[in-house]
Amino acid sequence: MPVTKSAQRALRKNLKRRQFNLQKKNRIKKLIKKIHALVVEKKTAEAKALLPQIYKLLDKAAKTGLIKKNTASRKKSRLTQLINKAQ
Repeated sequence: MPVTKSAQRALRKNLKRRQFNLQKKNRIKKLIKKIHALVVEKKTAEAKALLPQIYKLLDKAAKTGLIKKNTASRKKSRLTQLINKAQ
């Protein structure tokens, strides 16, 4: 456990940030799974409607450093490719 006051504060801060980051990552993962499920069910129109939402989440996550820029770009590209192939 942290000894100094500043270390205790840093620990509290890290726990809050970790929780926030995990929520964001889980939201991204759920949306990606939802898009995959829609493509499997041949509901490409609904999957396409979710694309802007996932793009926004990925871009924000990359901007804040939650994921790397190229990772966000790769995920967006692969999702778009998946939907376009399904049509």
